Amino acid sequence: MSLLHRAWRLLPRDARRAALFGGTALLAPRPERPMPDGGGSVTVAGFLGAPTGLGAAARRLARALREAGYDPHEADLTAALKQGAPRDPARPRPVVPPGPGTLLVHVNGPMMGWAMLALGRAAVAGKRVIGVWNWELPVLPADWRPGFRFAHEVWVSSRFTASAVREMAGGVPVHVVPCPVPAPDPSALGRADFGLPDDAFVSLCLFDASSSIARKNPLAAIRAHALAFGDRPDRLLLLKTHGTGFAGAPWAEVAAAAAARPNVRVLDAALDRRDLWALMAASDAVVSLHRAEGFGFAVAEAMRLGRPVVATGWSGNTDFMRGPGAHAVPYRLVPAEDPQDTYAIPGARWAEADVPAAAAILARIAEDPALRRPPPVDFPAFDYAPLLGR
Repeated sequence: MSLLHRAWRLLPRDARRAALFGGTALLAPRPERPMPDGGGSVTVAGFLGAPTGLGAAARRLARALREAGYDPHEADLTAALKQGAPRDPARPRPVVPPGPGTLLVHVNGPMMGWAMLALGRAAVAGKRVIGVWNWELPVLPADWRPGFRFAHEVWVSSRFTASAVREMAGGVPVHVVPCPVPAPDPSALGRADFGLPDDAFVSLCLFDASSSIARKNPLAAIRAHALAFGDRPDRLLLLKTHGTGFAGAPWAEVAAAAAARPNVRVLDAALDRRDLWALMAASDAVVSLHRAEGFGFAVAEAMRLGRPVVATGWSGNTDFMRGPGAHAVPYRLVPAEDPQDTYAIPGARWAEADVPAAAAILARIAEDPALRRPPPVDFPAFDYAPLLGR
């Protein structure tokens, strides 16, 4: 590590963010005003190669647009914005067709300037620029404000997120465009492949440990499972995660809590989408006692597959969480405290799920075969034509 890099790492996190995002915003090309009509090519630029929620959302958007007949070009910003290795090592720099068109920039507000700088002036010229943003609290951090300079409009995945974004938008149009939820496509893996017994009731809790463990709140899932089932060996909770090597003390606390329960298991591995579908299909229920969700991929996918969900009844997932397989857990709002600092915003609040209520729901599902197999929920394809034309 160079002396300059060591000095950079010694700066407080907020100072590093301010320097990086502020500097790139000053240098980045701005979209043309007035807004071009967007006719021409359609490009999705985002973390298309990253094994994260933002990466999955960008890939799904590109796929949904393709299925809707738009034939989008893809510009992978993963390496350029230091989110990991590029998906295609032969093309480490994102490439966007020049000329008129629509550019969907699938990064969050603070990174908009950095993304535009990485894409380059020729890529931005003549384009209608749409920021596709994801957020999980009812207020935006202050460093999102400059991002509006780089977007003619903003798309978000839920009414919950739209409310937060509109508070800061200053006249920039904000549209709710739900995340696509594709048809299940599980691999051939079954319970035996995941080390799960055939005769157990299996609850599944999914989260990325490198994001915000406090937001996903797996400790509440462990507590609810213990209240519902004690140490019964035929009642298992599986924590599916990845990125634990970057999660520090918050993950150590979860790992210790899991190790203390003989019927709680951890699967720490990056699985491809088809294997994740198979894991969900091998489970009897999905538990998400999250403190906040912008959309709620795991909840939506479980419902699409026909698995009951036991989830906090607050934030983005409430847009679609209804029907016989949706079990909303009551909650109270508390100050948002995140040891990993992703959601450390003064005055922000998020939900604290009622753990005993979640335990009662889990116990009821485990004892009722009918509740374990609700009808799959259909998520209709979004009509992009009113926003993109054609």
